Amino acid sequence: MMKTAFALFLVLAVALIGVPSPASAVEYPANYMVLKGGLYSPSNDFTLNNGNHFNHDDGFVAEIAGGHYFVPMFAMEMGIGYFESKASPAVPPGETKFKVVPLTVTAKVLFPLGVIEPYGEFGIGGYITKAEGSETDNTFVGSTKAVFGLHAGGGVNFNVTPAVFLGVEGRYLWARPSWGGQDIKLDGFTVTGNLGFRF
Repeated sequence: MMKTAFALFLVLAVALIGVPSPASAVEYPANYMVLKGGLYSPSNDFTLNNGNHFNHDDGFVAEIAGGHYFVPMFAMEMGIGYFESKASPAVPPGETKFKVVPLTVTAKVLFPLGVIEPYGEFGIGGYITKAEGSETDNTFVGSTKAVFGLHAGGGVNFNVTPAVFLGVEGRYLWARPSWGGQDIKLDGFTVTGNLGFRF
């Protein structure tokens, strides 16, 4: 899945390099900062080694990122964020909360269409993950792990002025921290509303 996503991103990037920007495109400042907030929806429930099955519930996500346009159709972005979710056991008691701090680097291929700026993206990240809760076997609760992962997605910016934009963005992330031989997939979707400033 990760190799396929990476290959699609490369094909898209190569194709877009040859597409000229429309004549109506506005020259925007090269640097930007963006604030993001929204929903994290994990794709996988999980079962611990002791057989207890957990339903992995939705949570929230927030991020602050800074980026640079190298050309109107290509930008790089670095971000730091936070997301969390709860996992509820099928057989109580016990509940686990996952708190994650992602540090990401993202390449963006953009379609500068005046006031509207759609884009696709692909990136890598380090996911610092802490598990908290009351799971009885204590396989991973209370431990912090760091793991590398990938993400891919797309979105659209709406340019209010050359210096201010609003946007929406969807991503899918792949990351799998492990506690005591127990893998927990953080794989899932994030959907955010964005507020950005160019300078």
